[in-house]
Amino acid sequence: MPKLYWEDFTLGAVAEYGPRLVTREEIVAFAAEFDPQPMHLDESAARSSMFGGLAASGWHTCCLMMRIIADGFILNSSSMGGPGVEEVKWLAPMRPGMQLAVRATVLEVRPSNSRPEMGFVRFLFETLDQTDAQVMTLTTNLMFGRRPSDKSAA
Repeated sequence: MPKLYWEDFTLGAVAEYGPRLVTREEIVAFAAEFDPQPMHLDESAARSSMFGGLAASGWHTCCLMMRIIADGFILNSSSMGGPGVEEVKWLAPMRPGMQLAVRATVLEVRPSNSRPEMGFVRFLFETLDQTDAQVMTLTTNLMFGRRPSDKSAA
């Protein structure tokens, strides 16, 4: 049974999840399969790019953010997914050896108008490096089931 329901999210609440170490091997493996641009695959090519060194795909950063929040709270909640991402910003390259963490801030909490068994939580997810500098921000609405009442549980 999930521990977190829609009712457990309050406006302005902040939580942090992680850290997770990023390795060179996973950066190159992700890039080889999903984003095979030279600055993500080859150190020499990356050094001569605007990044000045190996940098992960921004999509890899998104995937790691998702893994960190999944392990942090999503898998222990009544999550019903999300209707899409409002905004994603890649602010700094993700590099080998970084320790990533995610700061989740609740920006809005609202019940669904059409489905009373669920509600929406709008989050700002900040992916941070080990110095607390932003690597990426992502704003999205997630859908959560509402806590069953004693009547509906019986």
